[in-house]
Amino acid sequence: MRFFQPTRSLIMGTRLTFIISLYCSICSAAEPINLGSKREIFIDNHLIESLEGTELRLSKPRDEGPVYKFDMPWEGPFCGYATVIKDKERYLLYYRGLPRSGKDGTNEETTCVVTSKDGINWQRPNISIYFKEKYPDNNIILANSAPVTHNFSPFLDTKKGIDNNHKFKALGGTERSGLVAFSSADGLIWRRFNKDAVFTNGIFDSQNVSFWSKHEKCYVCYFRTWTGGGYRGYRTVSRTTSKDFISWTDPVKMTFGDTPNEHLYTNQTHPYYRAPHIYLGIAARFMPGRQVLSTEEANSLGVSPTYFNDCSDMVLLSSRGGNTYQRKFMESFVRPGIGLENWVSRSNYPALNIVQTSPTHMSFYANQNYAQPTSNVHRYSLRIDGISSIHAEYDGGEMLTKPFLFEGKQLFMNYSTSAAGGLRVEILNKEGKAYQGFSMNDCIESVGNYIDDQIKWKSNRNLSTLKGKIVRLRIFLKDADLYSLKFK
Repeated sequence: MRFFQPTRSLIMGTRLTFIISLYCSICSAAEPINLGSKREIFIDNHLIESLEGTELRLSKPRDEGPVYKFDMPWEGPFCGYATVIKDKERYLLYYRGLPRSGKDGTNEETTCVVTSKDGINWQRPNISIYFKEKYPDNNIILANSAPVTHNFSPFLDTKKGIDNNHKFKALGGTERSGLVAFSSADGLIWRRFNKDAVFTNGIFDSQNVSFWSKHEKCYVCYFRTWTGGGYRGYRTVSRTTSKDFISWTDPVKMTFGDTPNEHLYTNQTHPYYRAPHIYLGIAARFMPGRQVLSTEEANSLGVSPTYFNDCSDMVLLSSRGGNTYQRKFMESFVRPGIGLENWVSRSNYPALNIVQTSPTHMSFYANQNYAQPTSNVHRYSLRIDGISSIHAEYDGGEMLTKPFLFEGKQLFMNYSTSAAGGLRVEILNKEGKAYQGFSMNDCIESVGNYIDDQIKWKSNRNLSTLKGKIVRLRIFLKDADLYSLKFK
C-alpha cells in the first residue's frame, strides 16, 4: 500500500529540513522529557513540539442515556455529588440522597450507593444499616452525620502497602465542620478515620475530591474556593497535600494559564487510570443567571422554583501535578442535551472518575434533570484514551514531538484511520535526522482502528538500540486520529 503524498507545506524539502533544524536548536538547551514507559495521552502540549496540518482535537462523548433514576423516597430530585469507583470486578456509584432542597449540611442528607458488575447496569443493594424501619431495603451507607453527608466523596486508596481496613477513604464536610476523614474496608461500612476534622482552611461548599498520587507520592485534595475570598468572585479550586491523610499543607490556589475566569462548581480531578501521572477533571461549569427556561416551562417540567435561573455544562481540566491546571479546550466537553430539562440549575454535573466499561471503551457519568421528579444519572462513553487526539484531515499532516528518553523495545499506539488514511512514524536524533532504519520510508504504514497496535519498521522492529538516546518522533497522519502512545 502506498502511503499518502503530503501536500501544501508538507512537501518535504529544504523548508522542512530548516524547520526541524530550527526546532532542534531551540530545544537543544532544554532537558529531554523522561518518558520512560509511561503512557502519554494527547491532552496538552507536554510532548508536542509542533503541529503542521494537524490539530489537537477534543473528542465528543456519546450519551448512552440514563442508567439510574433517583426515584426512592430517601433519594429525590436533589441527589448529587456523585463518585464512581471501579474496584476489580465491582463498580460502586456513590451519591448524596436528598428529597427536599434546604440548607446545606443537615441530617436530611444521606450518602447512598448503587453497584454494578459492568458499569452499565446498576442495582440498588440492600444495606439497611440506617433508617431500616422508615425505609426497609435501603442503600444508605451513611446518615445522621451532617454535614459530612452533604458532599461525602470516596476514593480507592492505591498507596502501596495500605492497610486493607482502610482500602477506601473519603472526605466530607462544610466550612462549619471542616473536612472529616472516613475509611472503609469494603466501601460499604464506613467509620471515621480521625476523631477531629483533618483540614479546616476552606469553605468546602462543593464536592471536595482526594486521592493518593503515585506521581507526587502524597495524598492530594482539590477543593472549592472563591477568587475573591469568602463567597465573592468566581467559584474556583485550591489544593492541599498530605503524607498520612491527617496532616495537610496550607492550601494553594490552582492556576489555569491564560484563560478567563469561569465558575467551576466541581472540579472532579483524579489520576487517569491508564496514565496516573496525568490528572483529568471533568468539571461542572456553572453559568449563574443564564436563564433558558421561562417560569411556565419550568412549571410544566416540575422544576423546583429556585432552580431554573442558571445553566451548566461540562468542561475538561488536566494537570500533571502541582498547582497548575491546563485548560487546553475552553469549549464544552459535554453540552446540555436536547430538551429543556437539561437546561436547569446544577444539571449536567459530572460524577468523579472515568472507568473502563469494555475492552474498547470507558465511561463517565453525570447527574441530569436536577431539581425535577425525573432526576437521574446518565452514562457517557468514549473509546479508551479517547478524551482528545492528534487529528489530521484527508490532506494529511504531521506532529513533531519534543526530545525525550524512553524505556522499552517496541512502540505501541492507540489510533484510528479511515480506509483511505494511515499513519507512519519516523524516529529522529537530536540533530533532527532519522536514525538508520527508522525513517518515514522505512516505517510500515499503520491502517485501521486499534487501542494498542505496535508500530513497525521494515528491518528494525526492536528499539533497544535507541534506549538511552535522545529521540523525537515525527508522526505523519492522513485522515486519522492518534490518541495515545506507549513504549513497552
